[in-house]
Amino acid sequence: MTLLSGVDAATAAGRLRLTFDSGITRPLEWRRTQLNGLIRMFADREQDFAAALQADLGKNPLEGLVTELSLVRAEAEFALRHLAKWTRTERVPVPIGLLPASAHCQPQPLGVALIIGPWNYPVQLLLSPLVGALAAGNCAVLKPSELAPATSAVIAELLPLYLDGTAVEVVEGGPDVSTLLLAEKYDSIFFTGGARVGKIVAKAAAEQLTPVTLELGGKSPAVVLDGDLRAVARRLVFGKFLNAGQTCVAPDYVLVKAGLEPELLKHLKRALAEFYGRDPQRSADYGRIINGTHFDRLVGLLSSGTIIAGGAHDRSTRYIEPTVLGEVQPDSPVMREEIFGPILPVLTVSGMEEAVGFIKSRPAPPGRLPLQPSDTRAAGL
Repeated sequence: MTLLSGVDAATAAGRLRLTFDSGITRPLEWRRTQLNGLIRMFADREQDFAAALQADLGKNPLEGLVTELSLVRAEAEFALRHLAKWTRTERVPVPIGLLPASAHCQPQPLGVALIIGPWNYPVQLLLSPLVGALAAGNCAVLKPSELAPATSAVIAELLPLYLDGTAVEVVEGGPDVSTLLLAEKYDSIFFTGGARVGKIVAKAAAEQLTPVTLELGGKSPAVVLDGDLRAVARRLVFGKFLNAGQTCVAPDYVLVKAGLEPELLKHLKRALAEFYGRDPQRSADYGRIINGTHFDRLVGLLSSGTIIAGGAHDRSTRYIEPTVLGEVQPDSPVMREEIFGPILPVLTVSGMEEAVGFIKSRPAPPGRLPLQPSDTRAAGL
């Protein structure tokens, strides 16, 4: 168990509760100071974060800036601009039976939050929830992912230099540390990750009657029925293979109208060459799989269909070439679980009605709205 500066995971929540109960996090000035600290941290130490992301995931520094660092900084700046409005006391009406009484709504901080981050966007998805926690006047325990060790170490090193260390603590370690943290009482838990661990977090939160926010993954479909197939292919390639496919809202599979598949596959192959060149392994813009376990799982999925493009892989560098699969059966292994990697299955459907039926027959993807066959928004591209 690795803990920052001897921090004891089992008592972290208790220490922060003493801070919260002292009242120092409530004034707007304290909140502004913390948000400005985050902004200064990214201005001062951008290169440290970029290097860590490249070490963990092979992320190009520009990709790390665009998809992680700049997003957290922008959220902190947005919170600063709106903080006074968000915390304003508002008068609200009362039922006629209670007149002449008056009532007001005063936003209040919850207390101590536990934020557990994932490995795929280990800066953004840990520190963006922290922005909200600090803006609301809360204390927070942060648990970075041990699967992105370089990024975890940078966060643990830098955050105490820019934020109030009595109100924000970073606890490093693996599942044993998470178990200790979840045994404590919090006022809110925010978890980003997979469904399996999400169930563990939800169960632990239920034991303490703690409100919990789960940001989980799923099989996000893309439906292609018509349109400029060159543009569609480029958008699919960008959305799917960013971060080597390790993005929870990436297109997990494509449903294309029968007859359009050959043309779409042709444009997908061309788009891959335009984005990553003839040898993606040498591309500075293409990342790597997080570890050997995930690499082995993904390689096992390559046999779920006919490889139209890609398929090469090298375990020593955790490289899997951006891959498009055709002739995929709906019950094949690649269609049974979230892929979370650079493999894009393409299946054919007769039209919107079959596409909607296919999607509705499976577990709901992230953020899915109820679909009807007449809902042309499902085409999406």
